[in-house]
Amino acid sequence: MKLVPLGDRVVLKQLLAEETTKSGIVLPGQAKEKPQQAEVVAVGPGGMVDGKEVTMQVKVGDKVIYSKYAGTEVKIEEEEFIVVKQNDILAIVEN
Repeated sequence: MKLVPLGDRVVLKQLLAEETTKSGIVLPGQAKEKPQQAEVVAVGPGGMVDGKEVTMQVKVGDKVIYSKYAGTEVKIEEEEFIVVKQNDILAIVEN
């Protein structure tokens, strides 16, 4: 099954949360903070959204940082994804 976002929507695959702190302390499940970094797995076509022209600025494979409580979580075939609007993406992470 494949997710194909509409309009200015972007499908993200969340990157794994850190399980230990920099000092080596192992965090229990509930203490781990929800990561805000993800990889883009699908991008909508953009176009006219709410009467405004939207050009998509991210592409598949980009690593991004998104708003903490943004989007809708979706589970498909045992994999979890987040569908967000492009304006919920705060930055592209470049190496």
